[in-house]
Amino acid sequence: MSLKILDTCINCDVCEPACPNKAISQGEVVYVIDPALCTECVGHYDEPQCVVVCPVECIENDPLHVESEGDLLAKLRRLQEAA
Repeated sequence: MSLKILDTCINCDVCEPACPNKAISQGEVVYVIDPALCTECVGHYDEPQCVVVCPVECIENDPLHVESEGDLLAKLRRLQEAA
């Protein structure tokens, strides 16, 4: 499952550099997570690093992009092959 950043984001800039897949970027109002790039850090870390560093806890699962751990690992492999 991809993650999403809520409107309560304070644009503190700590999540973007924490993302190993470069899935986070500045949106029009708050940061956004690209579901095509987000693997919830599966294959990199035990937990999503954006969630770990977020000081306002504004990052949660995106119910519109549900994926299993296997799906996330497959996505990570595709991303690594494309790089």
